[in-house]
Amino acid sequence: MWIVTPDMSSGERDVTVIHIDSILRAAHLLPVYGSQYPLIPPDFNHALSLDVFNAYYVNKYIDHHANEIAFLSPKIV
Repeated sequence: MWIVTPDMSSGERDVTVIHIDSILRAAHLLPVYGSQYPLIPPDFNHALSLDVFNAYYVNKYIDHHANEIAFLSPKIV
């Protein structure tokens, strides 16, 4: 799996508005847990996951469509 991290400028996460037509499909992101505090507190609000974690695994094996896009499509850089 690939690891992705948010873009940062001056210590703040970059924010960009994109056109809806540029979205191909949703991504399945799994947070990368730190080694210091590997357990999530029981009262953790999962709706804040994108704001709390600093890196995420992209699961390209979630289904055959994601796998096909990851392996058969030309690389977008």
